[in-house]
Amino acid sequence: MKTDESQTAAISFADFMKVDIRVGRIVTAEAFPQARKPAFKLTIDFGPEIGLKRSSAQITTNHTLQDLIGSQVLAVVNFPPRQIGPFMSEVLTLGVPDADGEVMLIRPDRDVPIGGRLY
Repeated sequence: MKTDESQTAAISFADFMKVDIRVGRIVTAEAFPQARKPAFKLTIDFGPEIGLKRSSAQITTNHTLQDLIGSQVLAVVNFPPRQIGPFMSEVLTLGVPDADGEVMLIRPDRDVPIGGRLY
């Protein structure tokens, strides 16, 4: 079998379980004009166990600030915080590219309890 960069490396289930992906609800969303690429600053509530976390997300093409408030998203909550310009991003909000390569958020299709873990 030929390998190239487009193929993904196999990982164990134990490796997958180390990635803590949770559902949260966006409570604030604001413009982030200092970012190198267009982005929003999000505050996401992951419930009492994790609390409020902040994220920088490059989702400005397919999402509006008004539509984000109150919506649920999935995020990796156990990566170390990352400095994005003047902003500290604490979680990685997850998305996939649309047909034009622009990010679409990954969201539950119905409301679920916040803080729930993806398995």
